[in-house]
Amino acid sequence: MNTLFDLNGKSAIVTGSSTGLGQGMAIGLATAGADVVLVDYVDSSETAERISSLGRKAVTVVANLMEMSSIPLVVEKTIGEFGKIDILVNNAGIIRRTDAIDFSEKDWDDVMLLNSKTIFFLAQAVAKDMMKRKSGKIISTASLLSFQGGIRVPSYAASKGAVAQITKALANEWAQFGINVNAIAPGYMATNNTTALREDPARSKSILERIPAGVWGKPEDLQGAVIFLASSASNYVNGHVLVVDGGWMAR
Repeated sequence: MNTLFDLNGKSAIVTGSSTGLGQGMAIGLATAGADVVLVDYVDSSETAERISSLGRKAVTVVANLMEMSSIPLVVEKTIGEFGKIDILVNNAGIIRRTDAIDFSEKDWDDVMLLNSKTIFFLAQAVAKDMMKRKSGKIISTASLLSFQGGIRVPSYAASKGAVAQITKALANEWAQFGINVNAIAPGYMATNNTTALREDPARSKSILERIPAGVWGKPEDLQGAVIFLASSASNYVNGHVLVVDGGWMAR
């Protein structure tokens, strides 16, 4: 059974890796045996240290993924270090909270750029390497707002709906090349993106009342899901958005 989830000898790219969900998933991949390239707009040294303590190799890359020119640099760095790319975790993202009636064009464009355009073109660049070996796993971070509209986050909801559809579209085209393209839709997680919600007593209470598990999720709660989707255990899973939400969508 362990061989199904074994990632020894695999190389992974994880974006948004300095903290939160990206950090949790990067560490999860390392516990299963993967070496990891950590990409963020700030240094991911803390994540790298935790991965190194597990006996795996971690390489940090500081890059602004809102600039398309950063994508080939990330790919070249990974291939230079490990010779190949086996796994991509497309996790970097941002959120802007404003009433829809007052939402600015800049906030719309920034969120859509990083959360959807970058995800597509990084996947495209990585797939070109994966196609050479007819093998690869691409995993993007979706959201409950891939299914729901949310409140005061119109561009985020639009971008995460795009993540779900990009996942399905790429799976349709790339499954024939041995590439699995899937996404994870986290529920309400205790990260920087939800600080404002967790600090609002009324909003936090209403959210927790809706979650059957009764607690906010933690980054490590995504580790099992990302290992599954990155491993041979998921070889016949393609175009799927896996919800990890404490039961939110079931209620």
